[in-house]
Amino acid sequence: MTSAELIPAAVLKRKAVVYVRQSTQSQVMINLESKRRQYDLVDVARQRGFVDVEIIDDDLGRSASGTVARPGFDRLVAWLCAGKVGAVLCFDASRLARNGRDWHHLLELCGLVEARVIDLDGVYNPCRPNDRLLLGMKGSISEFELGVLRARMLDAARSKASRGELRISVPFGYIWHREVGLGLDPDLRLQEVIRLIFARFRELGSARQVLLSMKADQIHFPRPSDEGRMTSFEWMPVRYRNVIAVLKNPFYAGVYVYGKSEKRTAIIEGRARRSYGHGKPIGTWEVMIKDHHEGYIGWTEYERNQNQLALNNYGRAGGVKSGRGGRALLSGIMSCGQCGRRLSVAYTGNPQTRPVYRCDKPNLMMGLPRCMTFGGPRVDAAIGRELLLAVEPMAIDAAFEAERMHREQQEDQQRIRDLEMQQARYEASLAERRYAACDPDNRLIAAQLEKSWEAALRRVRDLETHQPTERRSDITVDPNAFTNLAENLSAAWNAPGVTMRARQQLLRTLITDIIVDVDDEVRDVVLTIHWRGGRHSELRVRKPRTGEHGCATTEDALAVMRSMAGRWSDEHIAASLNRMGLPTGQGKTWTAHRVSSVRRVRGIHAYRSAEKDGAWLTMSEAAKLLGVTNHAIRRLIKAGVLAAEQVVPGAPYQIRAGDLASGPVMSAIARKARPYRSTDANTLPMFPGT
Repeated sequence: MTSAELIPAAVLKRKAVVYVRQSTQSQVMINLESKRRQYDLVDVARQRGFVDVEIIDDDLGRSASGTVARPGFDRLVAWLCAGKVGAVLCFDASRLARNGRDWHHLLELCGLVEARVIDLDGVYNPCRPNDRLLLGMKGSISEFELGVLRARMLDAARSKASRGELRISVPFGYIWHREVGLGLDPDLRLQEVIRLIFARFRELGSARQVLLSMKADQIHFPRPSDEGRMTSFEWMPVRYRNVIAVLKNPFYAGVYVYGKSEKRTAIIEGRARRSYGHGKPIGTWEVMIKDHHEGYIGWTEYERNQNQLALNNYGRAGGVKSGRGGRALLSGIMSCGQCGRRLSVAYTGNPQTRPVYRCDKPNLMMGLPRCMTFGGPRVDAAIGRELLLAVEPMAIDAAFEAERMHREQQEDQQRIRDLEMQQARYEASLAERRYAACDPDNRLIAAQLEKSWEAALRRVRDLETHQPTERRSDITVDPNAFTNLAENLSAAWNAPGVTMRARQQLLRTLITDIIVDVDDEVRDVVLTIHWRGGRHSELRVRKPRTGEHGCATTEDALAVMRSMAGRWSDEHIAASLNRMGLPTGQGKTWTAHRVSSVRRVRGIHAYRSAEKDGAWLTMSEAAKLLGVTNHAIRRLIKAGVLAAEQVVPGAPYQIRAGDLASGPVMSAIARKARPYRSTDANTLPMFPGT
């Protein structure tokens, strides 16, 4: 048959569209002959009599199952609706569609505009029943073929995976060996970095804190450099997704897993769209074989890590978040004794730095009143004291353990640096050998190899710069050096260099949970502390009343003021309080103005000299009356010759005016030859005649 007899001249005036498609990117890169044969359909269209031929190859690497968007197919449909297409050429029916909806929709449009469908077998007119039947059968067979192929491949993969023999892609740190199967990557540097991530998470309890600590130590993590084939990689600064991927992957626990993610299908704009990589719960994995290969951690530690990550995300009941710093010591560890929910932290003040604990979930979700609200500083201080009392018997052992852990962390960091330096030197040596083996006359290649060699040498130089100049020597710690450590725990706890995060981590090592309730009758915050090991204790902290603040003057300072106010001036009281080490409520030193302000608020009467009536004298007044210096009066008081009183130790002396006229005082004042010394009946003089 001639082309004129098959296709009318009106149809030949339109354009012929050659639709080119392959299902995956690997087919596009590998199956080159199939792609070439599809492009050869342009010659077939010209042989059929078409002059205007256009190629649509936008869908290369896209599946035709109907779950992936195909912009090329959509453009073809738009041209058919506009009546611009006279024929659609495809290698076979499966290239156009692998699902009945797209296939029959295309045939309907071709029938409406009398466009032909052309493949290697012939020319089909969808307007004719016989051709339409044949095209429908081809589309059904194509769709059925896809289902059969997929079912066979998946069944075979599941069968092989159930024995742990399916060689799926594995994470960094593992490779498939030809003889022994799955095993550790021989790169020691890579192994040390992965082990360091798990060690830091055991120490810090937070994936983000692991990232920050590794960033501070300038530790790198590999990244694929071969488009995801995982055969070659380059070392780059570690990212959060690297840390979280290592912590969440069960392969690092020695478990072979298949089917731990699923695909989901949704209807978007009238079409089915499929998405992949949605994780499934542990109990729903298709294949899980424990102890399949050597792991970096155990399965128990893996489960503990997943539980901690979940608690860090949502703060669920049954566990506590890791310590993350801030200004609240008990953030994330306290539960409401009335509703069981976690207490949240809010900050008040100007600036907002004072933590307040409150249970506001019922208020936020249901509009109910808050279960409780109380200030944080007093409760934090009380829990801190309880913690120090619990730690005090173990202070020396804890110091040795901390020293050991610090040494191990330093050794791990140094080992990673050494491995990184070893690899950098190897790469520099390899670049040098490549440059030496190059033909000097080939300047294009030689110049590039020279640049690579220089970059490798710069890498070695940078690593040598960051290496410590001296290795830390082993230090033998004397146990006697920690004899006073327990006494200084409070000072160490409140030291400025100790971060709140460090305090929270220490708290979580000893306390699992704290149940809080408020006793409104006595205005006490009742804390039930659940210690690790099963022991429980109760602690009560007074809840201040409305308007009561934590900067009030202490009772000791007020007692000194009450005892001294009737006899001494505000200046003397301030000096006495400062000598006694009693600060103001805000931690400042005392002045006469501050003493006067506190007296007015507390109703303490002021100093009045007229009330003394000359019965009591100060040291200066007594010295002026006797005509001597203050030093002479002080010497008489210390010798016991002149009686004097002090309200509290450190306060000014109070001397009765009548005691100045006593015989011992007058005789001591009258002695001018030498300083007065008191005589003791039990002491014999060295020179009896004197």
